[in-house]
Amino acid sequence: MTFPATRSVGESRSDRNKEQLVTRIEKACVDKGLRMTDQRRVIARVLSDAADHPDAEELYRRASAIDPHISIATVYRTVKLFEDAGILERHDFRDGRSRYEEVQEAHHDHLIDVATGSVIEFRNEEIEKLQRRVAEELGFELIDHRLELYGVPKGRKPPTS
Repeated sequence: MTFPATRSVGESRSDRNKEQLVTRIEKACVDKGLRMTDQRRVIARVLSDAADHPDAEELYRRASAIDPHISIATVYRTVKLFEDAGILERHDFRDGRSRYEEVQEAHHDHLIDVATGSVIEFRNEEIEKLQRRVAEELGFELIDHRLELYGVPKGRKPPTS
């Protein structure tokens, strides 16, 4: 059984939409009434272009390469603002840092390679059905869930702590 990734490894969202001048994150910010400063716009574009799930320090590294006036504090404030507005989703993949991705309309789950920290997005309808069935059997209506699988590629040993 295959579990297709939402994006190919190394493929950024902008690779698929080079002609797009305003990113979905920028549009979502405007739609929610957020003031878009130049620095917020840079951070939004860096997030939109991310093929991974960067943490605030990585966002800072990428954004400050575009605009050296962006501070780490600005990055932290901006991701918090975007998260509170429902534009970004924060994840804790057990590596001691919060990592971010754009809130997406299509639900997906995550498989985290604990050896490298890479994250594979996938969707599997069998898993979705099983989760709904478990909730129903326990007398609940499932309204949301988050599934994170942790592993290492076959043949590779997990890192030692």
